[in-house]
Amino acid sequence: MYETNYHRPKTVADAAALLAKSDEAKLLAGGQTLIPTMKQRLAAPSDVIDLRHIDDLKGITETGGGGVRIGAAVTHAEVAGSETVRRLIPALASLAGEIGDPHVRHMGTIGGSIANNDPAADYPGALVGLNATVTTNKRELSADDFFTGLFETALEPDEIVTAVTFPAPEKAAYAKYPNPASRYSMTGVFAAKLADGSVRVAVTGAGEDGVFRVAEMEQALSSNWSPDAVAGVKVSSGDMLSDIHGSADYRANLVTVMAKRAVAAAG
Repeated sequence: MYETNYHRPKTVADAAALLAKSDEAKLLAGGQTLIPTMKQRLAAPSDVIDLRHIDDLKGITETGGGGVRIGAAVTHAEVAGSETVRRLIPALASLAGEIGDPHVRHMGTIGGSIANNDPAADYPGALVGLNATVTTNKRELSADDFFTGLFETALEPDEIVTAVTFPAPEKAAYAKYPNPASRYSMTGVFAAKLADGSVRVAVTGAGEDGVFRVAEMEQALSSNWSPDAVAGVKVSSGDMLSDIHGSADYRANLVTVMAKRAVAAAG
């Protein structure tokens, strides 16, 4: 790796101040993407700002409205094992428990994952599927507005994710077809019926621009919540990723297959 300056701030304000000082600084959340990238000499930040020791970024709490607020520095393993998450949003706990391997789950964080916005990551599907709210050191953003494209978000250069708040759904489930080596999602579908009766279907791992919703499936499920309702809904392969692991046509078909499984799992 190249020479870099390591910082360990104790507050979000200190981290933001450090970030603003250099255009070449990078935030370290779980390090599951940044550290390997630096090791391969594909990134050479002048400064690495470690967020893992900031108390305000930790913790999982139940909100007044019956939802769940998760600090940005909370690991995938903590989400998967949280009694609060398992009780209020079991689909989210299940999703977190399927991310990568034990090492990744105990190091990777929800804030780092969504800020990186890898197209094959699982959390974007949950955020969009549950209509979550992302809180930063500056503002609040809906999940629909937060994710803007492949590895792109609405975050400003000096903005830091501090928490994610999920409303508890009436029912929800996540189904994915994982890459057998990385466990990244080749196609994952998060289907949810929210407390207000609205339905959301979010797809991750398959789209060229990252996470996206399938309006036709949402409409079908609004009147008939069953796997049969989405069985005949096909998505275009024109906007799907295509690589050595699966063609665009293959992923487009997987969207329907995973959607059926998610709806069935949700009950």
